[in-house]
Order: sequence, then structure tokens, then C-alpha cells
Amino acid sequence: MQSGTLHLDLHGMNCQQAQAAIDSCLRRAGRSVYRVEVVHGYHGGTELRTMVRRVYAKHPKVLRLELGLNPGATELVLREY
Repeated sequence: MQSGTLHLDLHGMNCQQAQAAIDSCLRRAGRSVYRVEVVHGYHGGTELRTMVRRVYAKHPKVLRLELGLNPGATELVLREY
């Protein structure tokens, strides 16, 4: 059973692999999941971060994006608590 927040680490992936991993995570997220924390990193470049924020800001399952104090992660909010 899943609950709360799922964590997805994209380190070592290219954009195509990362997008497939995020899509898979969103498909299998149950009703109890309200957030997906996507760890994309930022020291190795911003390509993954840019892709995550551009593509998933408009995704039908994502209510909104939240950017925290950690520039290496983006939270995809699927629904309110």
C-alpha cells in the first residue's frame, strides 16, 4: 500500500529515461499518494530539472509543481492533503 509521498531519484538518467520513469510512477500512484518528490539534481547541469518543470507543469495528473529550498528536487502535487 502506498501513502503520502513517493520519492523518485533520476540521477544517472537522461531526459528520455527520466520521463519514462516519471510517467510510470504517475501511472502506478494510488489514490493515497498526493505528492511525488522528483530528485533530479543540479550540480551536473539543469537539463533534467528543466524537462521536469516544463513537461509536468502541464501534465493532467499534476495539480501544480512546488519548488522547495533544495534546487535539486521538484515536487509534483497530485492532489491536496
